[in-house]
Amino acid sequence: MKKTLLIIGAIVIVLVIASGFNEKTNNQPDVDNDKIVALSTFTIIADMVANVGGDKVESISLTKPGAEIHGYQPTPEDIVQASRANLMFENGMNLELWTEKLRAGIPNIPSYTVSQGVQVIDISEDAYAGKPNPHAWMSPKQGLVYVENIRAALTEVAPEHADYFATNAEKYSAEIKAVDTSLSTALSPLPDNNRVLVTCEGAFSYLTNDYNLEEVYLWAINSESQGSPQQVAKVINIVKEKNIPAVFCESTVEPRVQREVVKATGAKLGGVLYVDSLSTKEGPASTYLKLLQHTAETINSGLTGE
Repeated sequence: MKKTLLIIGAIVIVLVIASGFNEKTNNQPDVDNDKIVALSTFTIIADMVANVGGDKVESISLTKPGAEIHGYQPTPEDIVQASRANLMFENGMNLELWTEKLRAGIPNIPSYTVSQGVQVIDISEDAYAGKPNPHAWMSPKQGLVYVENIRAALTEVAPEHADYFATNAEKYSAEIKAVDTSLSTALSPLPDNNRVLVTCEGAFSYLTNDYNLEEVYLWAINSESQGSPQQVAKVINIVKEKNIPAVFCESTVEPRVQREVVKATGAKLGGVLYVDSLSTKEGPASTYLKLLQHTAETINSGLTGE
């Protein structure tokens, strides 16, 4: 009986997906809705799309706030939701390798890579050495590249709204530039001996490059093999040697391993950083701009004790 129900459920999903494709084979906005449905792989990109698309776009994120995106696996329900979309945005740079499976389920929906054209920083160690660090949005300067790619993609899908998207993108870019200035103001005064950012994942290379910080991390990319004794020992030695007052971990990572560093060095946990996901609406990083500002404030407070 259970097996029969599973088979029936699978058939229903296939029929729903097929129905979605039949209704939207030309990838045009729904007549009833008259909005472009833009699917993004995770919340940060979806927020950017919402700012550029304005009221002409329904921006949806496949993953929810707080989700770990590196190893995410799309579900049949995700594919059903994705079949509503007129276009899809993904970060690229090997971040969401799972989108290959997703795209196979929605072959008629065009996909755009928002990181196309960023100034890539490669990962320098571990099994990922030499591959691009995918977290380019953590640099406001590279975030501007994302905005332009989003504008161009939306314009390609709905050229009749080109001026509207351009105006929104210009306004949003100005806000990102203002946050860039704010981050520089917040992080520049850190003394030389407190300019080391120690995190769980090596997701802050673009940010530390922009604001003249040194980056130290437990592992390069979130994976099942993270937190080896060698990784922990390396960070403990650096924290002791440089007398670093605080270490940090990301919202999508359990800080258990970083607590080992705290216990061994006397440093403190400086706070939670957001990088792979926005917070909920009630949280401190509910938008891309708030995420960047919260990052700067948390780092500054953790390293200065203020």
